[in-house]
Amino acid sequence: MNVEDFDFNLPEDLIAQTPLKDRSSSRLMVLNRENEEIEHTTFTHIKNYLKPGDCLVLNDTKVLPARLFGIKKDTGAKIEVLLLHQLEKDQWEVLVKPGKRVREGTVIEFGEGLLRAECIDVLKHGGRILSFQYDGIFLEILNELGEMPLPPYIKKQLDNQERYQTVYAREEGSAAAPTAGLHFTRELLNEIEAMGVHLAYVTLHVGLGTFRPVSVEKIEEHDMHAEFYRMDRETANLLTKVRENGGRIIAVGTTSTRTLETIAQKHHGHFKEDSGWTDIFIYPPYEFQGIDGLITNFHLPKSTLIMLVSALAGKDFILDAYREAVQEKYRFFSFGDAMLIL
Repeated sequence: MNVEDFDFNLPEDLIAQTPLKDRSSSRLMVLNRENEEIEHTTFTHIKNYLKPGDCLVLNDTKVLPARLFGIKKDTGAKIEVLLLHQLEKDQWEVLVKPGKRVREGTVIEFGEGLLRAECIDVLKHGGRILSFQYDGIFLEILNELGEMPLPPYIKKQLDNQERYQTVYAREEGSAAAPTAGLHFTRELLNEIEAMGVHLAYVTLHVGLGTFRPVSVEKIEEHDMHAEFYRMDRETANLLTKVRENGGRIIAVGTTSTRTLETIAQKHHGHFKEDSGWTDIFIYPPYEFQGIDGLITNFHLPKSTLIMLVSALAGKDFILDAYREAVQEKYRFFSFGDAMLIL
């Protein structure tokens, strides 16, 4: 399939630049795969589409304040660093800007020397491996010096850093938020649980793949960057029980989806305690084994994420829904509105 098959016209003014004051007040487009009907509602009404015995699967990754601003020790040139994932204790894979200024052996200082890093490797895709030196606890220094790594299409500064975290974020290690989960408040989750809907948690630390466009013409030739995932035994047992009792497994976000599908593929349709690295790339045609529904945001044209939702709901139906979303002026991307596919 061609990347161009997943293109659509998106006016720039529909790209949400700031989060809504109330997380759960965003709009919700509901797609019914059986009859290809589209409904329009608000996110708080998502309860109307859930049933006792269903299970929402949420990604509990926590975004690191992973954007650092430093200077080259020898020249004083300004360098921006984005931490992607930890390789060893003090070694990280990163993106740097401008890249041409950071070669092997380059030393960068942050916070007037509170944190130092040396480039020890230049990677094929343009990333770098940095080795950090510091006194104290790395995460505490990062919280002091770092900023939230907002996506490049968001031009405004974020007043409250916590608005780029889900209310259930707990496992630090992500370079971007699992944004479908940003719509949930603690109160809404409590209400959903009180209905008899189960809540299950997996972890997938969002990495470089989020920032990489599809640069090939044929989507089959695109290489996904691997990301770390984990499912514990408690979650695996809960999901198995939900399936046995006829409940639906509804993934909150494409990251939860990729985790569930990775594990279900690996274990022949079953859920098991598991962890590792996944580079799963889901595009049509694809037979889902791990999920029955999906809550997600509205994605970039020609992105791997619109390919994933097209695999679930059908490319033509998704593109029709996106055209309707543009017509109805839905808000797009990380701080935008939501879609429920059932």
